[in-house]
Amino acid sequence: MCGIVGFTGRQSAAPVLLEGLKKLEYRGYDSAGIAVMDGKSITVNKVRGRIANLCEKTKDGAKVPGTTGIGHTRWATHGAPTEENAHPHLSNDGRFAIVHNGIIENYLSLREELTQDGYHFLSETDTEVIVHLLEMYYRGNVRDALIKTANRLRGSYALGVICSEEPGKIYAVREASPLILGVGIDENFFASDVTALVNHTRNVIYLEDGEFAELSDTSIRIFDCSGQEIHKKATRVLWDVQAAEKGGYEHFMLKEIMEQPGAVKATLAPRMKEHGVEFEELTGLLPKLPSIRKILITACGSAYYAGCAGKYALEHLARIPVEVELASELRYSDPLIDESTLLIVISQSGETADTIAAMKECKARGAKTLAIVNVVGSSVATLADFAVYTWAGPEIAVATTKGYTTQVTVLYMLALYFADHLNRIGEEKARLQEALQAMPRRIQESIDMNANIPALARKYHKAKALFFIGRNTDYAVALEGALKMKEISYLHAEAYAAGELKHGTIALIEEHQPVIALCANPSIMEKTLSNMVEVKSRGAEVLALTFRNNQKILSVADDLLFMPEVDPLFSAVMEIVPLQLLAYYVARENGCDIDKPKNLAKSVTVE
Repeated sequence: MCGIVGFTGRQSAAPVLLEGLKKLEYRGYDSAGIAVMDGKSITVNKVRGRIANLCEKTKDGAKVPGTTGIGHTRWATHGAPTEENAHPHLSNDGRFAIVHNGIIENYLSLREELTQDGYHFLSETDTEVIVHLLEMYYRGNVRDALIKTANRLRGSYALGVICSEEPGKIYAVREASPLILGVGIDENFFASDVTALVNHTRNVIYLEDGEFAELSDTSIRIFDCSGQEIHKKATRVLWDVQAAEKGGYEHFMLKEIMEQPGAVKATLAPRMKEHGVEFEELTGLLPKLPSIRKILITACGSAYYAGCAGKYALEHLARIPVEVELASELRYSDPLIDESTLLIVISQSGETADTIAAMKECKARGAKTLAIVNVVGSSVATLADFAVYTWAGPEIAVATTKGYTTQVTVLYMLALYFADHLNRIGEEKARLQEALQAMPRRIQESIDMNANIPALARKYHKAKALFFIGRNTDYAVALEGALKMKEISYLHAEAYAAGELKHGTIALIEEHQPVIALCANPSIMEKTLSNMVEVKSRGAEVLALTFRNNQKILSVADDLLFMPEVDPLFSAVMEIVPLQLLAYYVARENGCDIDKPKNLAKSVTVE
């Protein structure tokens, strides 16, 4: 949600800010704005809707002179998506302009205090209290005003600030919300996401909570919350700039589906050794493994469903009980967690607010924490005792694809890694290791053997609802398959454990009702087949996902999706790919905004 970008240099700031905001569109937003400083005055331009409206209003930045500025894409939380509520916000005296990601929890009491002191508010946002606090505390030193303001705020925030009294400088402040500095030549940047920076620089500095930075065109100074200057090294961004572009595909989502063989290979390669799976980043965990009595996986959305899929492999191989809990529920559930619990936290962005809160709660109760995350230096990675990066590369489409498959891949590797180091695996180790190494090739086969999906999408895209059924690992994949369908096509889609049909949900089956049956686990194939017959007898049309040579399923299903025959313990990664493609093409038939679905955001950084 929301995006921040800041620039100071020797070229015109507005075009740079607009370009950066376009790179942040995938995060989801409903308004946008920029503030640019020319000499000693600040000019603000804001719009409802897309950044294209802002580009039109400013003539692609040509109408806004100045070499220093800040920009923002807003996803409404406090107040409707209006121009008044859009960022940047100005102080009453026009001296300060700010942009803000996050939530200020005590904004109501601050707003009341500031109103009584004579400050007037033009928006409904929580953000506006910050800019008025800056004005109130400013006595000729911006850094002092920032420290005093930050000490009054409760909640999460990434702030970008400019002050008309200090032309050529931008300020960045972080507390529980991502903010990255970009190091250039005669120009410097900040942004909430590295994607907004890589066209200009690959050298970045990750701010930590409680830190703030002062940037000019030639220098970057970083301070802690007390104002003490600190020194941090820049990190080099390794992935190619073109990785954040569509590369000839109609949508980022389709590109990212097609990138999954390479993404999973990148996840596997550093860890797959001749003698087995190795995680160099987890050597400190190995002595603690024998004392682990429970693994608790927590996440939100698709990351939660990745945990559901990985649970089976972890329990089967490591022989440790595994629970999977939604982070938004876990944080309020008074969980039974102690030093013998390993908490596995999954987050693509590493900034998911509920996941971070659940993680902090479990750490406070003594749990050891392991993060599976894609973004280096993110909050989840920093908070965890151990961090495993998926190396999936940038994922631009809001609906995750390669994020999910690489997360599941890491869980599969962890299952084999734990089992090996606990001496709980024998002759099957070599076979399972070979199955892991074959996954990139198998994913490509899942893509190649489903050329009929666009035609199936034309058949099913007008359905009122789609029901997904499966058992065991098939059910876990059905959950993610249904989520993909509703996220981007806006069709009602639900996943049901196939064995639960008789317990109520079969009442929803009627003539021509599409039912997508997942059949990738031979040990329970007969059971799922009986469920297919059950719904067909009530008029349903069954689209089955199975192997090409599965004659029993082929003889019953009305339509077919295919996947290669793989070990059922590791089937989820290959099984989800045809469902991702089906969701994509159904959404395309329905004319949906596939990369930026309505009401959704890539990184959910507020509760």
